[in-house]
Amino acid sequence: MELRIRGERAVLAGPGGEQAREVDPHKLAIGADLAQALHEWARVASAVSAGSGAEAGAVVSQRGRQLAGRLASVMGTTVRFVDPVTGADTVVEPPPREGATGRKFVRTVLGPIGPPGEPTPWLTGLTVSAFIAAVVVVAMLALASTLARETSGWLALVASVVVTAGITPSLWLIRRTPILRWAAYGAAGGVVIAWVGVLVIAF
Repeated sequence: MELRIRGERAVLAGPGGEQAREVDPHKLAIGADLAQALHEWARVASAVSAGSGAEAGAVVSQRGRQLAGRLASVMGTTVRFVDPVTGADTVVEPPPREGATGRKFVRTVLGPIGPPGEPTPWLTGLTVSAFIAAVVVVAMLALASTLARETSGWLALVASVVVTAGITPSLWLIRRTPILRWAAYGAAGGVVIAWVGVLVIAF
């Protein structure tokens, strides 16, 4: 991802050089505060040139690097930042997160994530999603059928609601995480499919 300035507004672009599609930060899930801060920085940077003084240029450059770091952290991806004052090209890496060892193991099994711009691994990702979906469907239907047979259909329905409510926050949090998002998609799809069977079993 690349952080650019167009006019007096900040834009984010994917790989592809100048021909890459540019997106307003407000249209991405980075938070309204960060999007607004990017636009404010772009307005100031547009008004500051190399001849405006070393102090003003240094402030703009430092603020740009800080925002690029925040953006890399929120998006979980590398951000390329071209200093609007000095023209220096900087690549900001996202900070390591907790559980990096676990993700390294997943990358080893499923293949490397690769640098930004690498094609999305649809075949591998959809295979993982299908497997996770099948596991979730089987588990939920087994739970519902057992409870319906041993107790009542209403209890099976309540148990399914509890399971769905319990895993939904986790799926939402990892929906944009590389590799793990495929598991989230599969689990979400499995829950939706399983609910059809749960309703049949319960009623």
